[in-house]
Amino acid sequence: MEIVALGAAFVLGFVVSRFGVAPLVGYLIAGYLLAAFGFESSDLLDLVADLGVLLLLFAIGLKLTVRSLKPNYVWGSAALFAVVGTLLPVAGFFLLQYIGSELFADFDFRSALIVGLALSFSSTVFAVKALEETNEAESIGGRIAIGILILQDLVAVAFLASTSGTPPTVWALLVVPGFFAVKPLLGWVIDRAGHGELLILFGFVAAIGAGAVFDIVGLKSDLGALVAGYALSGHARAHEMADQMLGVKDLLLVGFFLSVGLLGAPPVEVIVVAAVVIALLPTRSIALIWLLTRFRLRGRTSLHTAITLSAYSEFGLVVTVAAVASGLLTESWVQTIGLTVAGSFIVASVANKYRYRFYDKVFPQLRRLERHPIIPEDAIIDLDSARILIFGMGRVGTGSYDELVEHRQGRIIGVEREAELVSRHQESGRVVVRGDALDRGFWERARLHPEVELVVAAMSSHAANLECARRVREFLPRAKIAAVAQFRDQVADLHEAGVDVARNLYEEAGQALAGDAVHFLQHREDEEDRQGDDVRP
Repeated sequence: MEIVALGAAFVLGFVVSRFGVAPLVGYLIAGYLLAAFGFESSDLLDLVADLGVLLLLFAIGLKLTVRSLKPNYVWGSAALFAVVGTLLPVAGFFLLQYIGSELFADFDFRSALIVGLALSFSSTVFAVKALEETNEAESIGGRIAIGILILQDLVAVAFLASTSGTPPTVWALLVVPGFFAVKPLLGWVIDRAGHGELLILFGFVAAIGAGAVFDIVGLKSDLGALVAGYALSGHARAHEMADQMLGVKDLLLVGFFLSVGLLGAPPVEVIVVAAVVIALLPTRSIALIWLLTRFRLRGRTSLHTAITLSAYSEFGLVVTVAAVASGLLTESWVQTIGLTVAGSFIVASVANKYRYRFYDKVFPQLRRLERHPIIPEDAIIDLDSARILIFGMGRVGTGSYDELVEHRQGRIIGVEREAELVSRHQESGRVVVRGDALDRGFWERARLHPEVELVVAAMSSHAANLECARRVREFLPRAKIAAVAQFRDQVADLHEAGVDVARNLYEEAGQALAGDAVHFLQHREDEEDRQGDDVRP
């Protein structure tokens, strides 16, 4: 049965992805179709679903940093958005009670709040994919979206912990401090686990082991996975582990969406309720735009953050399943939220595809919503004095900067997305600003002189350098572009993208190394010849 279910999930996921819709919509449809033919969920699928949820929470913990949640426009907008996002569907549910559906039998205010809470969350899966497609993960809008998602996830985990059927034991008081006590040991293991399958396997063991320990002491295993991830979040390789586990986690979550679909095809009243809740999406997004502009963010940033967070969350489905298991909701609500999440992904995918076109149409209205002065992190960046821009101030970018300063003093500005690296360069006397070449918003809010002579793309990612070249051609068409590559075929890619000067770092480093070695050997031979001449009579 499992191979049939996975095959159907792949086929339907593949089909919907061709239309720009997230594959999880296909997984749910596959579950509905299989249920119509009499298939039911199995113990193996349920186990895979549980593992997927554990890894989802572990990955959230790995990326959880207090610093990312500190700005008031992150936690403030997240808190207000949670209230608005919860109350909007609650109001809709009480209006829908008049249709006499079985869904609303014994549906009281507490039930409405639980379902409203589940629908207040935004999809992490959709947001991450949207930010990847638009290359805005490091933009201020991307960072705000990730911060809001983390806070929403923490609220969801708190709810999951509260639905535990048994009170925790006295040992629960030692579990959380215990994880932080063994953090140095866990860090020692990560440092020696390499960059391959051992790192992924360690993540599996940490997430599942933490879940088992929490379960033993009467706490939710989901909370254990989150705590384990957070305990490791400060490690230098935490993000690497999260990125490597991302594909495995998404694969295991297939089982979760399949199991929801295998509950059966939704009845008419479920479809009606889901359609009404999906229709609330524009109101929800407008509310978030208004909230973000109250925190003095630009209308452009607010709009793109709202679109990134427009889809209802797969985590809301996890919350609903937990509420049903605890007897707080009827099982029909799992189908309702599942269908709502799937439908919202379709709507959000269309909105994400046309986000820039939509922005051009509503630009005047967004400007009227803005409050001034705009916060410094989102304000216009003055680069008007620059005649040379260097994107990526790592070793290559720093070397290029120092070399060019000798020939073009006072006309060079470096651009780096890592705040700590920007601070170090500024302390060293270099003119460096924080920004990301892949963030369209950076280019739109930067004040650039039209006579910029040269742009150097010195980032470590080939894809980033290619995208940087495309943005330069769009916003600074007269500038010359220089970029670095690691392989010979990448040099050709850069030239096709409009780069004027491309250099293969490894090839030229090898040539330089060989040249230095030959020079050294020649120098030694000359020394030996001179010594030989000295000892001759």
